[in-house]
Amino acid sequence: MPTLVLSNFNVFCAVLGGFVTLYGLVSHFGKERLYMSEPLIAVCAGVLFRHGTQWLQPEEYAFNSQVNLEVVTLDFTRLALGVQLVLAGVQIPARYLKTEWKSLAILLGPGMTGMWVASSLLMWALIPNFSYLHALAVAACITPTDPVLSNSIVKGKFADQNIPVDLQNLIIAESGANDGLGYPFLFFALYIIKYVMHNGEGQLQTGGGHAMAYWFGETWCYVILLSVLYGIVAGYLARLAMKYSKDREWIDHENHVVFPVVLALFIMGTCGLIGTDDLLACFVAGNVLNWDNVYRHDTIQDSFQETLDMLINLAIFMWFGAVCPWYEFLHNDGRIPLYRLIILGLLIIIFRRLPIVWMTSSKIRQCQNLTHTLFMGYFGPIGVGAAFYLHVATEFLHEVQVDGHVREDAEDVRQVLHLVVWFVIMTSILVHGFSIPVGKLAFKISRRVERFADSHPKLAGRNYYRRGEKRRRSLRASMSVSVSGQSGLPQQPRRVWAHESISNPIQVFSDVELGESESELLRKYPGPI
Repeated sequence: MPTLVLSNFNVFCAVLGGFVTLYGLVSHFGKERLYMSEPLIAVCAGVLFRHGTQWLQPEEYAFNSQVNLEVVTLDFTRLALGVQLVLAGVQIPARYLKTEWKSLAILLGPGMTGMWVASSLLMWALIPNFSYLHALAVAACITPTDPVLSNSIVKGKFADQNIPVDLQNLIIAESGANDGLGYPFLFFALYIIKYVMHNGEGQLQTGGGHAMAYWFGETWCYVILLSVLYGIVAGYLARLAMKYSKDREWIDHENHVVFPVVLALFIMGTCGLIGTDDLLACFVAGNVLNWDNVYRHDTIQDSFQETLDMLINLAIFMWFGAVCPWYEFLHNDGRIPLYRLIILGLLIIIFRRLPIVWMTSSKIRQCQNLTHTLFMGYFGPIGVGAAFYLHVATEFLHEVQVDGHVREDAEDVRQVLHLVVWFVIMTSILVHGFSIPVGKLAFKISRRVERFADSHPKLAGRNYYRRGEKRRRSLRASMSVSVSGQSGLPQQPRRVWAHESISNPIQVFSDVELGESESELLRKYPGPI
């Protein structure tokens, strides 16, 4: 007899598959017409399926254990970031890390440091009873820009029409590199908390010397430098192996296209086994894999990588919408009131990145004008990378114990981390997700208002009408040609504005032969119409 099997696996597959199916039917309209971002839509779906319909139950998937849920989220973020970072390394031009090292060095050095310090100062000022050292630990989690959200910004119709290719490549490269460079900022504060604060209570070794020794030796040498070397070697060997196999026609097209994805899985697994930075290794390996631009050229027409990227993005952000601690934002025993969280989130979006990018823009070749600088400074989204570092920090703070219990200061940092990082992630998804649609809507409304005012001069005011008539009389007087030939030499044609009609082309452009149409005149003498 048929029975209804409401297992978690069946429900999860049905919900995820149904959501992606429905979204796919309107995806082009949503992205290219409404300019809505996939992460924002996926987060809203996760909130609906978790708190609205109760179809998603993340706690049950983790056997009702908060620790297990954190492990699942950490591994999920590692998977999404690893695949995304290898693909980011492949997508940027050949030898990009070598040719654009100056711009990247500024963004990864002074840029990340400035974002770290600015975020920590805002947290120190707005979070009650929170030391600056603890603020540095929390700020380190949101310092890297997110490669997943950055990809959604620099791809699509809006990016193709408004963002120069050089700026797109720089944003992709920076988000890929700085996501793996968050470890030094995070563990600088965490080691001091563990070995210096409270005199290192509960630790066998104490003092600032031990903290800095761990920071330089373990974080910089073992985690960062080893991951860079590992990524270079893995990417170089993978490129040689793929070329050798391709020359002998041993590899088929399908495996050739999916090669970076399986390389990302291999690097994540091996780096995880030896405890080094798999994110930075994945990005470096992807760039070295495409060092000669052969792979990018061979697969530029394939859409498999973009399709896989879309599926992972929808899944990870739907998961974020489901596991985000929405209830704790309102009920956290008064640790951080909601209004302070809102102010903090908005100030971080504005002041975390924009000031330091503006101050260093003269040294960044891709920031050629103020518009590029503002775009580069504003769109530094916070997302999957911040969730990853949140769980790395939480895992570390669980080990700061006294008599089998987490030390009091470490527990306070963990609670604030959980609240602030998740809130800032959601704020960034919402603000950056709605920025382009709202901006485009405001632009269209302003254009329609201007056209309506031009067609109804009385509504625009008598002064506007008089100025327009004066400009039109001046134009006719300066550009008209006398039949008797007494007007002298023809003058340089003036730009024609939208509210100025062209009733007679000869009167407007005196050096154009009679008989040319208005469209031909406008092509010859372009103006901001």
